[in-house]
Amino acid sequence: MPSTRLDILKSMVEQNPTDSFARYGLAMEYRNTGQLEAAVGEFRALISANPDYSPGYFHGGQTLERMGRTEDARQLYLQGIEVTTRGGDQHARSEMQGALDLLD
Repeated sequence: MPSTRLDILKSMVEQNPTDSFARYGLAMEYRNTGQLEAAVGEFRALISANPDYSPGYFHGGQTLERMGRTEDARQLYLQGIEVTTRGGDQHARSEMQGALDLLD
């Protein structure tokens, strides 16, 4: 029986690996508990399964920045900008553009 938020989210993803919301929640929980490599892995899995899930790019990029992986963060933001431009999500696009601009 899962007892922690992390355990619950892991269980949810195991039961339904294509559930983008559960995988995003797991990635964020890993990030919030300082397990940054695991978080990046989940953000990448999320993006792979659902390339239009824009929060994965933004929060994945922020996580990579925390790890000092600036160039990887830049690439993820650029991919996210492309996705949000194509999908017409101007708010998410502007957030990623702002994060990208801060890297320069």
